Amino acid sequence: MFSVCACARFLFQPRESHLKAVKRILRYLIGTQSLYLWYPLDCNFDLRGYSDADYAGCLVDWKSTSGIATFVGPCLVTWGSKKKNTVALSTAESEYVAAALVCSLLLWLKQQLEDYGVSFSCIPIFCDNTSAIIISKNLAQHSRTKHIEIRHHFLRDNVEKGIIRLEFCKTKNQWADILTEPLARESFEMLRLEIGLIGGT
Repeated sequence: MFSVCACARFLFQPRESHLKAVKRILRYLIGTQSLYLWYPLDCNFDLRGYSDADYAGCLVDWKSTSGIATFVGPCLVTWGSKKKNTVALSTAESEYVAAALVCSLLLWLKQQLEDYGVSFSCIPIFCDNTSAIIISKNLAQHSRTKHIEIRHHFLRDNVEKGIIRLEFCKTKNQWADILTEPLARESFEMLRLEIGLIGGT
């Protein structure tokens, strides 16, 4: 997913290096045709989300890429990798903005499932940045966070209401990491399995 989004940024003026990257993606797709997302019949409806961001990952305009993944039980239901429209001033800000995006998706999923009679307590979003977690819990606006756009602070509002909670997870357990940066083969294959992409015959 990350590689596809990274290549898509150069559709307007592609170069030879971009063509090589696209060919590598196609080889990967051909070699992994037997992989599929697994959705078991007997799973629960617990919601959870994962958010990650690379700070200033684009070397052209220094914008960050957000990676998001949401799960119903063990099943991956939404995911995405998107370069942000604005430059983040800190790692904490880029992670906080990614968590706000996951929050909006989880609230939408929560509403859809509640229409079918499923109820939820506090929904976790897993983030590997402690500063972003602190910002989500700190109701005071201070100089280090006042530049963050107001629209992202609905995350803080939902944390205050007890609908959402941000939880720390170690980077190696950050399932959205696969959506924000290229990974070593071993890490990539481990995360691919963790998100429910498994092989079949």
